[in-house]
Amino acid sequence: MENIGLLSLVPPLLAIGLALLTRQVFLSLAAGLWIGFVILAGGNPVAGTFDAIDGFVDVFKDAGNTRIIIFTLVVGALIALIQRSGGVAGFVARLLSRLERMSDSAESRGQRKLVELLALGTGLLLFIESNISILTVGTLYRPVFDKLGIPREKLAYITDSGSAPSCVLIPFNAWGAFLMGLIAAEGLTNPFQQLVSATLFNFYPMLIIVILIFVILSGKDVGEMKTAERRARETGKLTRDGAQIMMADAASDVSAKDGVTPRAMNMIIPIMVMVLLMPVFLIMTGEGETWLSQMQDGSGSSSVLYATSFAVIAAMLLYKVQGIMGVRESFEQSLAGMSGMVPLAILMVLAFALGTLCKQLGTGQYVADVASSFISPGLVPALIFLIACFVAFSTGTSWGTFAIMFPIAVPLAIGMDTNVSLAMAAAIGGGVFGDHCSPTSDTSIITSMATANDHIDHIRTQLPYALIAGAVTTMIYLILGFIGA
Repeated sequence: MENIGLLSLVPPLLAIGLALLTRQVFLSLAAGLWIGFVILAGGNPVAGTFDAIDGFVDVFKDAGNTRIIIFTLVVGALIALIQRSGGVAGFVARLLSRLERMSDSAESRGQRKLVELLALGTGLLLFIESNISILTVGTLYRPVFDKLGIPREKLAYITDSGSAPSCVLIPFNAWGAFLMGLIAAEGLTNPFQQLVSATLFNFYPMLIIVILIFVILSGKDVGEMKTAERRARETGKLTRDGAQIMMADAASDVSAKDGVTPRAMNMIIPIMVMVLLMPVFLIMTGEGETWLSQMQDGSGSSSVLYATSFAVIAAMLLYKVQGIMGVRESFEQSLAGMSGMVPLAILMVLAFALGTLCKQLGTGQYVADVASSFISPGLVPALIFLIACFVAFSTGTSWGTFAIMFPIAVPLAIGMDTNVSLAMAAAIGGGVFGDHCSPTSDTSIITSMATANDHIDHIRTQLPYALIAGAVTTMIYLILGFIGA
């Protein structure tokens, strides 16, 4: 359908509105899809319903989409195997023994800095899954932070601010798979290379980590975090009087199989296999005279799927040799891990279908045509960043924000001749920014549980640092937008 005009905005606006109202991203995306196909069917709700169902099926006609969805399930299998083998528990145990030796001198500011840096480093290293990062850092470091008299608010800040940023900056995980799928749904070639290009402009997560390192090394805090530090220092109280402490029931998705000796190598080896094989498969799937040109031309969706699949095989063999799990048990555990990723796979299907629908409706081109009459192209990256932040803050989900924003941001950038990588980075960074500020964010709630902290205290003490990073990021996008970067 051509020249549909203002009606092309109805599906994404309905998805945004319902998401803000209900905080149910799945329902909101499905409703947006349905109304969009009804519009394409000339207002016939019955035909539109059938077309919407076909739209879900059509997602799998694209091999890249299918590979990304399967990759997500395989990542779930890898995470489950690593946890069950005692790999995460072994990694945690090794860190804990080191921390116990280091924290003997509780009066030393140098010891405190080192422990806080280790907590941040642990969160960054566990980039394979944000909840594993949060649960591991929160539960592992809480006793050590308590011994050093560090307020729970600071532990929560370090835990939360080190998880999502590392997951979006190191895309060898489900976050990367989801983003590559959204990129592919917009018709851009080589999603992996596009995501790497966008990562170079993803300033918010970079700034969050830089600010966090500065705070740790300098000991300078702002806002209510400064008050919390003073309270802990002067009274020894790790939480404020009247705080509503949240505690994870099972912080221990990271528990190992009974009777297994936890070994860090059972986590490190499979992850290293995955990371190291990624560039190998990029070269194998690409064309060119040099390995660099082959890597740039390689298929990102194929490479991440191959690398993760080989990592799963390597994990199974490693655990079989050690007598931890037989082949049958490994497969059963893998299936259990895959089942936990099904909601994410469904979200991907909805997001991919919405992206295709918006292209059929011409939503992005319409927005670009209208916006070009009164908005300077230089404002586009900053506006995308701020809108994504608002959506993420209101809905409490960065992933849902990515799904809603990409079908608008990418065509808008193309239509207004703005750097597409810059626009994608703005949508990604804005989603993480809003997620950090939102009291309804699932990652923030899990952080408060893992660190045994008051949830609102965590949001209020983290908010000033997020706002500083967000303000600086907005200024950078304004500058880059106007100079035509």
